[in-house]
Amino acid sequence: MQVAIYGGSFDPPHISHLLTVHYLLAIGAADLVLVVPVFQHAFEKKLSPFASRLAMCRAAFDPVEFVEVSEIESTLPVPNYTLNTILALRQEYPEASFRLVVGADVLADAGHWHRFDELCELAPPLVLGRAGVDDPRAPPAVLPAVSSSQAREWFKASAGREAARLQETLIPRAVREVIEREQLYR
Repeated sequence: MQVAIYGGSFDPPHISHLLTVHYLLAIGAADLVLVVPVFQHAFEKKLSPFASRLAMCRAAFDPVEFVEVSEIESTLPVPNYTLNTILALRQEYPEASFRLVVGADVLADAGHWHRFDELCELAPPLVLGRAGVDDPRAPPAVLPAVSSSQAREWFKASAGREAARLQETLIPRAVREVIEREQLYR
């Protein structure tokens, strides 16, 4: 079984995240996509509570067949690194072969990742092109230029009419419902 590991902050999950899992399944890159929200960011990036991000991921991805949301990072020591996550997932899925899903924007940061070469041996990266990424190593863009940091700005009370339109078109409805219910990004 080919398993694509799709990790990230997912703070919040947006349409590009959802398109990614559909794309991977449509091209046959994976039999199963594991969405793995980080518990605590390795680069100490401030995140919404894990339970909220997990709820948003479940709202976005649970309806998609052959996609599972994994809580594994909440069981690992912090700070955690992607390498540790993959090693733990190999124990859960001993018969699987893994690929690590990354956006082309991550290519510039690869040198900062913990034991990136070893990580690439265990789960060769599946690099997806993203609009707006200017890196000669990047494949052609298959994903729109949407980021979670932009999305968080759209939910601020003073964001305005254009932000509301972007929320409605680029944030899945089920995710917006979790954001409203938990009063996130205010």
